Amino acid sequence: MDDQQILQRIHALVEEEHDLLSRRESAGAEQHARIAHLEETLDQCWDLLRRRRARQSAGLDPDGVEVAPVAQVEGYLQ
Repeated sequence: MDDQQILQRIHALVEEEHDLLSRRESAGAEQHARIAHLEETLDQCWDLLRRRRARQSAGLDPDGVEVAPVAQVEGYLQ
């Protein structure tokens, strides 16, 4: 997956998240779970994009980066 594909994925996930959030008050447990999953997936995508760009800036192959597990991405300190 290249940077453009990652950005397209991010935009699609954000659109879905915004749609679900706009209906959050009437949402059931399934929709709340989907929102949580979208947030985790978005964090993974942003992390992947940042790490790919860092490798590219360092003159390394950005394709050598793989998606980090949710537990790792969600465990980063702010």
